[in-house]
Amino acid sequence: MKQSPNTIDLFYNEITELIVSARKSIVQNINLTMVYTYFEVGKIIVKHEQNGKERAEYGKALIKGLSKRLTKKLGKGFSQRNLEQMRQFYLTYQIPQTLSAELKKLLIFSWFTVKY
Repeated sequence: MKQSPNTIDLFYNEITELIVSARKSIVQNINLTMVYTYFEVGKIIVKHEQNGKERAEYGKALIKGLSKRLTKKLGKGFSQRNLEQMRQFYLTYQIPQTLSAELKKLLIFSWFTVKY
């Protein structure tokens, strides 16, 4: 049985819309995950710095060493400047538990939206 061109177009459009929607959702989830990750990296850096006695010099050396090790192991994206920005991101938005908890909720909601 031959289908009409209109039926084929509807079939194609339905599948295309599903794939485009999934791709958008994936990009949003990746972006949200990266924001959460960078916030947490900044948080860990700040916590570790606070254990140092002379924070300014210790912090610079800490970030420089971390940058070298992460870049060697994980590749691009972990320059000293990027790590300093992650640290600053945490310091700017460190409202106790709020951003972290909200991002976790969004991640879970996004996962369920995509999954189901």
